[in-house]
Amino acid sequence: MNNNAQNCEYMRKESSTNAINERFLHRICELNSAIDIIGGRWKSQIVYSISEGNNRFNLLKKELPNISDQVLSRQLKDLERHAIIYKKPIPGSIPNGVEYMLTSKGQDLVPILRNLCEWGKIYAEGKAITV
Repeated sequence: MNNNAQNCEYMRKESSTNAINERFLHRICELNSAIDIIGGRWKSQIVYSISEGNNRFNLLKKELPNISDQVLSRQLKDLERHAIIYKKPIPGSIPNGVEYMLTSKGQDLVPILRNLCEWGKIYAEGKAITV
């Protein structure tokens, strides 16, 4: 697969309304960029799981049994593309194995995810909110 085919899922027409709105939102608030990086159903759980030592594909699958191999692979590649994780080869492993490790950027993200989790425990849908 060539580079253009791999990047297709991240590409959109630059003049589309969605692309224009996305660029505008990213310019006015970096939070939008951060949410784009960690948003999605599995990414935050993958980052947290790697931080807890589940740093191989099969360990992540065991920790997150409902994720498909294809989705896990795609999410890992996306996190790597955003420099949240990197692949570290395991010397002498057959076949050539890798561990997924958090970059310093990924390590800085873990306490933020923990805080968001705590916020969710308090204010999750259906819980009473006092004003």
